[in-house]
Amino acid sequence: MREYFAELGEKPFRADQILKWIHQYGLKDFDQMTNLSKKLRAYLNEYAQIQPPKIIKTQESRDQVIKWLLELEDKNYIEMVFIPEKTRGTLCISSQVGCPLKCSFCFTGQLGFKRNLTTAEIISQVWLAARELSEKKSRNDAKITNVVLMGMGEPLLNFDNVITATNLIMDDLAYGLSKYRVTLSTAGIAPEIKKLSKISDVALAVSLHAPNDKLRDQLVPINKKYPLKELINICKNYFGKKSRRKISFEYVLIKDVNDKPQHAKQLVKLLQGVPAKVNLIPCNAKPGSNYQCSTHETNELFRDVLIKAGIHTIIRKTRGIDIDAACGQLVADTT
Repeated sequence: MREYFAELGEKPFRADQILKWIHQYGLKDFDQMTNLSKKLRAYLNEYAQIQPPKIIKTQESRDQVIKWLLELEDKNYIEMVFIPEKTRGTLCISSQVGCPLKCSFCFTGQLGFKRNLTTAEIISQVWLAARELSEKKSRNDAKITNVVLMGMGEPLLNFDNVITATNLIMDDLAYGLSKYRVTLSTAGIAPEIKKLSKISDVALAVSLHAPNDKLRDQLVPINKKYPLKELINICKNYFGKKSRRKISFEYVLIKDVNDKPQHAKQLVKLLQGVPAKVNLIPCNAKPGSNYQCSTHETNELFRDVLIKAGIHTIIRKTRGIDIDAACGQLVADTT
């Protein structure tokens, strides 16, 4: 943007001013950007636009999770989710229309893949949610403190657009979130994870879901291309030896599939030497699914094996399930 304004004969700092107007004040009307000259505002009105996606539907769950269905300019649809908690508010955003990875337990993957989102379409989800939440003055938890790319799509298959958007989310001129509060989730695109470690400070979450290649090939087909040995070796050195940061490993517990004590023991062995914390996720089965949720007792037994081995592990609470806003449920249903 600085280069753009320099080419117009303006001072490069005009870009900084406009970023603040857009992301910190939520404006999309150039005429309201009062520290710009009238001449520049007239030019921008003619040649530029700030056009967020259209909100088609807003749903709020019994536990106050909010899900928005968004229509893009080409009539494709995506979803984003806001998850409020006592001390933070997490916005889960999408990076693609659909998803190409076809993970067998994930309903988003069953949609297939349509296209990557642009940087504008990614960052505009944060812009829209911030604006929508600012109107909920009756709720003191309606504030974005964390952003996770865990919505529709595989972020690392839309690498450049995702990195530009996450840089904006962390930029002091935009949303100013710290590197600890912006998380990119991947199913394990090994070369791109290595590339990411060199150019970005975002937190990393890896959707693991299985402790061995045979089972992971079934649940997460991209494992056939980037098997666990390759993936784990990259994760071991992701943050560097001197860093105290850890990678989050997401593990959906599926009844009689990957929830046995032997699976937990295999997972302990797999994660040896990896700076890891594990989030165990109850399977969010929908009607027609071949998978079922493990019992609470099974989940706790699995967790205890990992904790006993010294791995920081939590069972993530399922949120927004009554509006299909939980992990793996986003399908951008327009009905």
